[in-house]
Amino acid sequence: MSFVVEHRDGRTRGRLGRLVTPHGEVPTPVFMPVGTQGSVKGLSPDELEAAGVRMILANTYHLMLRPGAEVVRQAGGLHRFMAWPHPILTDSGGFQAFSLSERRRVTEEGIHFRSHLDGSAWLLTPERSVEVQWALGSDVVVVLDELVGYPASRQEVEAAARRTAMWGRRSRQAFERQAAGDPAGRALFGIVQGGVYPDLRRASLEAVLALEPDGIAIGGLSVGEPKPLMYEVLEALEPQLPDHLPRYVMGVGSPDVLVEAVARGYDMFDCVLPTRMARHGAVWTSEGRLIVRDAPYARDFGPLDPACDCYACRHFSRAYIRHLLKAGEMLGMRLTTLHNVRFVVRLMESIRRAIADDSLPELRAWILERFSPRGQGGEPET
Repeated sequence: MSFVVEHRDGRTRGRLGRLVTPHGEVPTPVFMPVGTQGSVKGLSPDELEAAGVRMILANTYHLMLRPGAEVVRQAGGLHRFMAWPHPILTDSGGFQAFSLSERRRVTEEGIHFRSHLDGSAWLLTPERSVEVQWALGSDVVVVLDELVGYPASRQEVEAAARRTAMWGRRSRQAFERQAAGDPAGRALFGIVQGGVYPDLRRASLEAVLALEPDGIAIGGLSVGEPKPLMYEVLEALEPQLPDHLPRYVMGVGSPDVLVEAVARGYDMFDCVLPTRMARHGAVWTSEGRLIVRDAPYARDFGPLDPACDCYACRHFSRAYIRHLLKAGEMLGMRLTTLHNVRFVVRLMESIRRAIADDSLPELRAWILERFSPRGQGGEPET
């Protein structure tokens, strides 16, 4: 894998880059839709390609439980298993340990948990996480980490950051063992933890850099903290990050956060928000957020967004899509999902053009007017 910065915005820290992986090149900044179980919910690989998606994220925890890493390996890897020929990043399972906290116990050895499927006992270690990701055949492997929500005491955050550093070293060793037998050109990303404590973030970053990673992921954000505090963490970290490595902010996907993170010098993003919103009847448009399930759209025969070129907007009306959603028809959720995925892809395309033209501040202002918590279509503060 390689990464190069090709251009920098003249008035922000935004940068254009190109990530080269075994399964193709990815222009950055890039948003990766989440395909938790090896599928972006409701969409086929052809539809993702048509929407302009260049890279997706899949989930180590879920695929390890079902169908199992060995099944995927025997199928020829996740790319072949799910018929997706483009790059895949796999997360390590650390976020699931956080989100399924009632089912897990964390020790120095790893994460002990009971499956949400059948209650069976599992142990996810740094070594096992890397082995599973290698069997899945992902282009980007991520180290196992521990994160805590917000708010959390300094003691809790410090312990999690220390454990993440230790697990990172073990993950690196496991990655090198796998690569020695199968030099497939894959990448390893380390994860920076440390919550909202600047000194803990710095120490965590130093531990990540000692791994000589191929990219740096920023974890432990979008877990309950106010957005301004998230931006403070990103802004404080950025000057300390190596310029030649891709920077990945984990778990963010709303338009306002995407443009704010890009303007602060970050390159890669993922989140379930676009697809989850869509399944509940909410879409993003060029004028802000729209809840198409609502009654006012029952006789609205215009597209979800007149400015959008997605299949849903080219063929169907708000009234028809609302009807499908209210009737419980799967097509309704598929169409809103397709629209939201295409919307975020188009947003990132616009952001890349703005960086190339040195006009990111103007686009940033336009996005924040429509999608910040103070704007007409924004998401509520977390």
